Amino acid sequence: MEGSVRVRFAPSPTGFLHIGGLRTALYNYLFAKSHSGGKFILRIEDTDQSRYVEGAEQDIVDSLNWCGMDIDEGPNEGGDFGPYRQSERQEIYHKYAKQLIEDDKAYYAFDTTDEIDQMRERLKKSGNPSPKYDAVTRQSMKNSLTLSQDEVEKKLEAGEEYVIRLKVPRRETIRFEDLIRGHVSFESKGLDDQVLLKSDGMPTYHLANVVDDHLMEISHVIRGEEWLSSTPKHILLYQAFGWEPPQMAHLPLIMSPSGGKLSKRKAEEEGIPVNTKEYIKQNYEPEALVNFLAYLGWSPGDDSEIHSLNELCHLFSLDRVSKGGAVFNHKKLLWYNEHYLREQTDKAIAERLRPIAKAKGVEFPDDEYLQKAISLLKDRVSKIDELLDMGSFFFDDPEEYDEKALKKWKSDSSDLVSQYREKISGLQDDEFKAATLKSHLEDVINVNDVGFGKLMMPLRIAVTGQGFGPDLFASMELLGKEIVLKRLNTALEKLD
Repeated sequence: MEGSVRVRFAPSPTGFLHIGGLRTALYNYLFAKSHSGGKFILRIEDTDQSRYVEGAEQDIVDSLNWCGMDIDEGPNEGGDFGPYRQSERQEIYHKYAKQLIEDDKAYYAFDTTDEIDQMRERLKKSGNPSPKYDAVTRQSMKNSLTLSQDEVEKKLEAGEEYVIRLKVPRRETIRFEDLIRGHVSFESKGLDDQVLLKSDGMPTYHLANVVDDHLMEISHVIRGEEWLSSTPKHILLYQAFGWEPPQMAHLPLIMSPSGGKLSKRKAEEEGIPVNTKEYIKQNYEPEALVNFLAYLGWSPGDDSEIHSLNELCHLFSLDRVSKGGAVFNHKKLLWYNEHYLREQTDKAIAERLRPIAKAKGVEFPDDEYLQKAISLLKDRVSKIDELLDMGSFFFDDPEEYDEKALKKWKSDSSDLVSQYREKISGLQDDEFKAATLKSHLEDVINVNDVGFGKLMMPLRIAVTGQGFGPDLFASMELLGKEIVLKRLNTALEKLD
């Protein structure tokens, strides 16, 4: 199918883009780009105007752009198969719904909500546990199959409310091949006569989805497992129209570390950001999120784990997507994030860090100093904004000391720090180097016959205010003699 692959990512703008939706978009994108000439199409499924969220569509576009997924056709990009918003395609859906009625594949239904509820109650009382509007019950309802042609036309002319329903066959097995799950079959007796056109004139998801996929020449529908139960309805619609359905692939669920689907509630309990915009806001590396999501339900079949978006496009295939759910491992995501952060130059990180710092009210010194500080810090953080917390002592004197670390400040700590201060106070500025500072510490602990940590930890507390961090001697060299001595004096006054 080289050159003719056309896939679509078709979210509803009823909320901000969920991490599961982003993975669906990514798999569609990777599949399209793994084929020569493949197209990745964005279609906005906004027929449910009651649930429309302002800014949601822009959030979807921004999220895809942030991840580096270029849209080939869409609401902003245009294309030969537009419009790409379903709300702008209503006339098309009406035309095809009417075609189904003319071909005796669908019918007008004039039943009120009360009448449908009464039918369900009646059937429940007679022993049917899950009554529905189907091939049996339609015969006793108010629709164009039970009313005369004249009655139907009068109701339509009078402007009575109606829906258009699909005439689902009573006893039929619906079969299709899923590219991930293999052979799938459903019995039509479990389906209702689904509504295709609602009383407000808007299409349901099922009609709009099938019509658009056909007219936009979509070759492969790649979507979440939750849509698997809708697929027989779509297959029946393709059959009713006499169209060839696209190939189907249903992706495994993303699971919570504590078990079950990764719902919004579970994600919040696990401390996992739910929406893509949260990852952007929290300064995750887009390459890390893409790499992580690609492996959340797929693998290239070897031990490799690090791949750019471009490399993933060449590696990706649907036959390596797993059937079972994939557990969202947040620690693994941070591992990816650390890798992609450390791959960047200190200069590039410094340029990105300045606006983040400015938003937090942190003022930076010159670029050379900042880049040296980043060089010392970046192997110890998971995300770029953590540089500000761990490296705060590079830009401000510590105002307080970490309580946990202070437990290591013992009765002899002040004496050892004082001795060390005396040793380094005689150094010239050009002698204030990491190696020299370390050798002086070794001198002090040897003279006092104590372990390395007896002086190292109190010294770190005094200089940084923290109990952990980057190489202390390299940090002191960068801070300079004047600042280090001042901080030692302050600590000795406060902690003696």
